[in-house]
Amino acid sequence: MASEVAAATGGELSGPDVRIDGASIDSRNIRPGQLFIPIVAERDGHDFIGKALEAGAPAYFTSRPETAGGTAIRVADTALALADLGRAVRRRIPDRVVGITGSVGKTSTKDLLAGVLKTTYRTAASEKSFNNELGLPLTLALAHDDVEAVVLEMGARGIGHIELLCSIASPTVGVITRVEGAHLELFGDIESVARAKGELVEALPADGIAVLNNDHPYVAPMAERTSARVLRYGLSPDADVYASDIVLDDELRASFRLHTPWGSTDVRLGARGEHQVPNALAAAAAGGGLGVSVADIASGMSAAELSGLRMELGRSSGGVTIINDAYNANPTSMSAALRSLAALPAGRRVAVLGTMAELGDDSAREHLAIAEQAAGLGIALVAVDEPDYGDTARHVSGIDEAVAALDDLGPGDAVLVKGSRVAALERVAQALLG
Repeated sequence: MASEVAAATGGELSGPDVRIDGASIDSRNIRPGQLFIPIVAERDGHDFIGKALEAGAPAYFTSRPETAGGTAIRVADTALALADLGRAVRRRIPDRVVGITGSVGKTSTKDLLAGVLKTTYRTAASEKSFNNELGLPLTLALAHDDVEAVVLEMGARGIGHIELLCSIASPTVGVITRVEGAHLELFGDIESVARAKGELVEALPADGIAVLNNDHPYVAPMAERTSARVLRYGLSPDADVYASDIVLDDELRASFRLHTPWGSTDVRLGARGEHQVPNALAAAAAGGGLGVSVADIASGMSAAELSGLRMELGRSSGGVTIINDAYNANPTSMSAALRSLAALPAGRRVAVLGTMAELGDDSAREHLAIAEQAAGLGIALVAVDEPDYGDTARHVSGIDEAVAALDDLGPGDAVLVKGSRVAALERVAQALLG
C-alpha cells in the first residue's frame, strides 16, 4: 500500500492509500499498478508524472512542494527514496540474495545463476544490466511477495559504489568474476578496480558465501577480505567447482564435465562461447552453495537465456553467419569474442569492431593489441569510427559504410559485430540479418 511505502521511505502521503505493485522510473514503459519514481537527471522525471498516471501508475514519489494530483508520496530526494524502498523490500526476502560483480561476465553469470535457482526457488533477477543505484533497488521493488531468491548484478564506477549497493541489498552470497582493465578512465589503475569489486565480499555476513574466481590473480586473494565461507571456481582441479573435457559444437555452445563438492555431472550450455564456461562455474558454485542439486544446476544452466546482444548467432539470407555481441566491449571480452569467431567453422571471418570506451591512457595500446590478435587469428578487421585499431584494419565511418564493407561475403562466411555501448553496432548485425 502507498502508506507502507511512505513509512518505509520517510515520505508524506497525500491522497488515497492505494495499492502498489512494483515500481518504475520510466513513464514510457510503466505498467498499471507500479509506483512512478521521477528521477532528476539530465531531464527531470517530475515532468512526466502526468504521463505515468495516464499509463496506470496509482501513485508517485515527488520532491516538489506541489503535487500533480492523485496519490503522491512527498520525499526529500526521489533517488534516495528509491534506495530506501529497496532496503524495505529486501527485509521481506529470505536470505538467498546474491550479488554479482566483476569487470567481465557479470550479466551472463547473473542470467545463468537465475536459470539455476529457478529450478528450485521462486527467483527474481536484475533485468538486462540493471546494476547501479537505480537499477538494483528497482529489481528489489519488482520482486513478488513470494520470492525466495534474488540475483542482483552490481556495477561500479568508483570506490564505494559496491558498498552502497550492498547497503541496499544486504547480499548473503557474493560472486566476483574477474578484475580487468575496464573503466580505467574512471578508476585510474587495476588495483583500484580490485579494491572496489572486493567491497562485495567484505559486506557478506559470516554465514554467507563468497564465490571467487580461483584462476584470477586479483580475485582469488579476496578470500582474505571476507569472513564468509569461500567457494572457489575455475578451470583447474584445485578449485572447489571446476570443469573438465570442454568441447565447443559448431554453434559455439560448450559442453563439459562439471565437478563440485556436491557431485559431478555433464553440462551443455545454451550460452555461446568457451568464455561462458567460467561464468557457468560461478553460477554452479553459487547455486550449489544455496542448496540446488547438481542435476538441477545442469538443467538450469542449459535452459538459461542470456540477456540480449550477447553472443547472439544468426544467419543472413545469403548464408553468412553473424555473431551479434554488440552490447559492450573491453579488451578481455573483445579477445574472447575473437577466439569464438576463430573457433566457428567458416570460410572467411570478419570482425566489425567499434571503440572500447573508458580505457584511459591504455586505449591506443589496447585497441592495437586487439587488431594484432585478429590478424594472428586470420580474421579481417573492419574498424568503425576507431582509428586506434591501426593499419591492419579497414577503417570505415558509420553503420552504412560498415555494412557496405561486407557486401562481398557469401555462404559459409562469418562476421563478429562488437563494440562498446556507445557504438551501438547492433545496427550492423540487424542490417546484415535484414
